[in-house]
Amino acid sequence: MRLLCLSDIHGRADALSAVLAVAERRGYSKILVAGDLCFPGPDPLETWRRLTQMQAILVQGTGDRALATLDISKVVPKSPYERSRLERLSEVRTELGQLILARLGRLPTTHRMNLEDGSELLLVHGSPVDPFEPFCHDMTDEEMAALLGDDPADVIVCGGSHVPFDRMVQGVRIVNVGSVGEAPGGEGAGQGFSHADVTLLETSIAGVEVEQIAVPLGKAA
Repeated sequence: MRLLCLSDIHGRADALSAVLAVAERRGYSKILVAGDLCFPGPDPLETWRRLTQMQAILVQGTGDRALATLDISKVVPKSPYERSRLERLSEVRTELGQLILARLGRLPTTHRMNLEDGSELLLVHGSPVDPFEPFCHDMTDEEMAALLGDDPADVIVCGGSHVPFDRMVQGVRIVNVGSVGEAPGGEGAGQGFSHADVTLLETSIAGVEVEQIAVPLGKAA
């Protein structure tokens, strides 16, 4: 089974299309998306529709929870940036509509699935201890171990920190799939983010193989 694993699309339907084009050439069985689907990018509704049409397995990210539950009237922005984010949050809510917002609010924070080799995979935006606190590439093993909790699964597929990595910590394989819509690496020439991250997991009775790909965007594509 080949799993297409994505995260942090942030409403960038163009970046989503780019990674899907690459994945479709390779082939895949299921799509797993580790949250932060629609905010704050320019195409929240198209992003949501694309994911649901493909029957992607979705878990809730920080931005998804904010869209569904944050009371904007009680938030006092401390900077022009925070003010613009709140304005965009309101715009995205209007674009999505109440039905989709309700569905975002009902997304599970985790999803577990059994693999062919008898191991278990956990899909989560952040970490087993806190679905909204991510593993980061520059954490020590001890810091990551503190986020594993008592029942972490054998393979964790996660996002949140926007930087992909594949690490083994205390017998648990942690695969951060990076970001489709806000991958670090610079913005320039009006083209937006320069690449999108995609991870393919090949699962079989022999175990799990991980391939992480940076897909060029904009002029680089």
